[in-house]
Amino acid sequence: MERFEVFLKDRESVKILNIQGFLDAHTAPDFESELQKLIREKNYNIVVNLDGLQYISSAGLGVFMGVIEDIRGNGGDLKICCAAPKVFKVFDLLGFPSLYEFFDSEDSAIKKFNVKV
Repeated sequence: MERFEVFLKDRESVKILNIQGFLDAHTAPDFESELQKLIREKNYNIVVNLDGLQYISSAGLGVFMGVIEDIRGNGGDLKICCAAPKVFKVFDLLGFPSLYEFFDSEDSAIKKFNVKV
């Protein structure tokens, strides 16, 4: 099984979660835990950088759906960036681009929060 890692970075008032490896039923709880921690700490402007993500399953997609209401309900948003074409295709097939904004770079995602990059 491919190793899964989550790295947290701060950019002004935006939290960036960089996820790497395979996001599936075994690793989705780790990703969800990181997102829930940000929400508990009242961090609602979040960018998820998928630059190192090689695979995502329905369990991984479910994590995104499970937190978005809390984030947006508190005036924030979750932006997604740097998805490889094969990873983006999974999001696209399930209609995620109509629910989330996708960006080619971390900087462009951060700018949507009206933060200097």
